[in-house]
Amino acid sequence: MATPIVRKHVEGRYSEVVVHNGTVYLSGQLADNLDGGIEQQTRETLESIDQFLSDAGTSKERLLSVTIYLKDMADYAGMNAIWDAWVVKGATPARTTVQAALYDPKVLVEMTVMAAL
Repeated sequence: MATPIVRKHVEGRYSEVVVHNGTVYLSGQLADNLDGGIEQQTRETLESIDQFLSDAGTSKERLLSVTIYLKDMADYAGMNAIWDAWVVKGATPARTTVQAALYDPKVLVEMTVMAAL
């Protein structure tokens, strides 16, 4: 019998949360308010991640991998200042940070997450 796939917060093109075989996958998360700077957008993005992980039954302590997309690598230090205060010491995930052209010029940061249940 196939392992069930659970999808939460399903949109027309994607699901915000997919759970399969003990792993939680989040779609790319970003800030709701795109008028703020990198610190504000990073903070809101991490709050969204916390909420969706909770909805799936897990938390940031169980992060496996995070890919961070920055519009401009000049924002790396500002993003990391917020990230470092948020991430659980001793439970840091595998992480990649890349510069990317994001879907809206106001988006400064987007993060894709995988976590264990």
